[in-house]
Amino acid sequence: MKHIGLQRSGGWEPPPAASTLKHLIAAIALGVACSSAAWAADVDGKRIIAADQEPGNWMSHGRTYDEQRYSPLKTINDGNVGKLGLAWSYKLDLDRGVEATPIVVDGVMYTTGPFSVVYALDARNGKLLWKYDPQSDRNRAGEACCDAVNRGVAVWKDKVYVGVLDGRLEAIDAKTGTRVWSVDTRNDKARSYTITGAPRVVNGKVIIGNGGAEFGVRGYVTAYDAETGKQAWRFFTVPGDPKLPPEDKAMEIARKTWHGDAFVEQGGGGTAWDSFAFDPELNLLYIGVGNGSLWDPKWRSQAKGDNLFLSSIVAVNADTGEYAWHYQTTPGDAWDFTATQHMILAELPIEGKPRKVLMQAPKNGFFYVIDRATGELLSAKGIVPQNWTKGMDMKTGRPIVDEENAAYWKNGKRNLVTPAFWGAHDWHPMSYNPDTGLVYIPAHIMSAYYEHIPDAPRRNPFKSMYQLGLKTGMMPEGPDGLLEMAKTWSGKLIAWDPVKQEPAWEVPYITIFNGGTLSTAGNLVFEGSADGRVIAYAADSGKKLWEQPAASGVMAAPVTYSVDGEQYVTFMAGWGGAFSTFAGALSLRAGVQPFSQVLTYKLGGTAKLQEPAPPADAPEPPPLTASAADVEAGAKLYDGHCSQCHGIHAVSGGVLPDLRKLTSEKHQMFLGILYGGRVPDGMPSFAEAFNAAEVEQIHQYLIKRAHDLKQEGDAWTRFSAK
Repeated sequence: MKHIGLQRSGGWEPPPAASTLKHLIAAIALGVACSSAAWAADVDGKRIIAADQEPGNWMSHGRTYDEQRYSPLKTINDGNVGKLGLAWSYKLDLDRGVEATPIVVDGVMYTTGPFSVVYALDARNGKLLWKYDPQSDRNRAGEACCDAVNRGVAVWKDKVYVGVLDGRLEAIDAKTGTRVWSVDTRNDKARSYTITGAPRVVNGKVIIGNGGAEFGVRGYVTAYDAETGKQAWRFFTVPGDPKLPPEDKAMEIARKTWHGDAFVEQGGGGTAWDSFAFDPELNLLYIGVGNGSLWDPKWRSQAKGDNLFLSSIVAVNADTGEYAWHYQTTPGDAWDFTATQHMILAELPIEGKPRKVLMQAPKNGFFYVIDRATGELLSAKGIVPQNWTKGMDMKTGRPIVDEENAAYWKNGKRNLVTPAFWGAHDWHPMSYNPDTGLVYIPAHIMSAYYEHIPDAPRRNPFKSMYQLGLKTGMMPEGPDGLLEMAKTWSGKLIAWDPVKQEPAWEVPYITIFNGGTLSTAGNLVFEGSADGRVIAYAADSGKKLWEQPAASGVMAAPVTYSVDGEQYVTFMAGWGGAFSTFAGALSLRAGVQPFSQVLTYKLGGTAKLQEPAPPADAPEPPPLTASAADVEAGAKLYDGHCSQCHGIHAVSGGVLPDLRKLTSEKHQMFLGILYGGRVPDGMPSFAEAFNAAEVEQIHQYLIKRAHDLKQEGDAWTRFSAK
């Protein structure tokens, strides 16, 4: 049979002979012979490894297995980027946090929105080809620490893979959008396991980790056969019950660094909820591991031991999951200093010799350069102010903890720690440009209080409640105090020289949670901002070259691709996530509201930007009838159970309802709402958490806060930096 040629974005090549007939039949059946949609997601490892031969595609989460997020495309460059205009937009179904990196293969874009909904779009014009809603159990949304977000899909041999918020991993037919297989990744359904990260596919295996360390789970990474969904291997990141034999060599190593057995009930944490990278030559998969459960090391492990593999980079054999090496960025982590942040593989000149390295800027504020074959620390320097450490001991590879400033579990103080739980750098991807030799990091400047609690905490049976084992996140209640605190939190884009371990240039932002970055051969760096802009900078100098409004905050990293000779740049816009839910008041500094859409730009684009409707005014609150004692009791119940979604002190960042602004109807239905939940919106039932008297105490506290809002008036309008 004669081969049917396929025009791919990066050049022509014939399809494999064995699959020609299958693809031809499918194309005829769909009536779109030889169209890009008929060949959607025809990706394998060889094609990803050779991605530079077809630069018009973005076939893996970081474009390539090394996760550099660098594109060789340069039709759009520093000389003409000012002519960039909106080519098309696509409005997503739900206005909540958007964190996905789109995948673009042969003219089809695959991306996700809140609650793990998958969209296949024509990359030329944004036309919807299909949509897949995995029907995530929204009653469990409260078990996700940081909004109902999803960071994207993976593609492999005509399938699209998505991790679902409720813990499932699913394979979807890339042509039809129908489910092929589904597996439940949770090894303990009584615990609050979730998935928000994007899968990776390596050597025919789909790699996925889970979230849930804030709710008391034991972390692991699992590989599944891409064709069938059968489990291939599982790597635990922290040990299990010391009364039982360790699962493997890695757990033998880890167990020696934990003390007592409290961590068994607490879960231990160590979830690998986001970053992976893969070296095909070494056949090593690199795993970024998260924080402990509980956060306070005294209650987790008697304040003893490094607690491996918390806050570590772990290398495993990609085929078997067998441990190879590890490097722990924060031994015995006590501050939520995860190492789940984006990892980049590159070759750098170190002391005059080329070294194959892994680079990471985790939450603790250091930028690490590590030999990726051995795990040897080559260099580490701070990228932002740090008061928790006195520096890095290069002989031991360990940071030197400043116990007076940061060891809250033994110094008897409420410590103001810098950086804090959202880190110097969080999940927002950085990028590396081999032309400039710089890494572009969306960084945070922030501090928060940590305070030891004197009595050992018991595990809360209510699954939608944080299990941290300490006091943190303390903030003023009124707008004036909050504004002063918000001014101390800021962001910046850092162009970091990983060889010299110093910044080449920086750009400041008004607040944290600005978007991930993309760098290109056109001497450009693209980034979205928390305050609702999409921006291009000169990669070598940091000069701003282009900016347009995005109608919402932009947290996700952009991608670029080309179809039919036209280069496009896509941003996923949509404010939400942990910052705007838990610390809602401080996130108001960004001056945006949730409005989720795909924004795609090209030279000369003239499409009109969709804008959200303005928020409604607060209604008149009912009279406050409770005693001061009941209001205080309601405040404690609210902060313990409700603040992680609706904001500390009942000040919402706009993603979820501001409970100071309830309508009279909602006030009348308050008990029913808490007991029945609002499952379509992701709110669970609290019937097992509160009795009727406690519900009314929370209600009266919210009425009190509604009256506070009325009295504060214009103070909140001054809060936005805009």
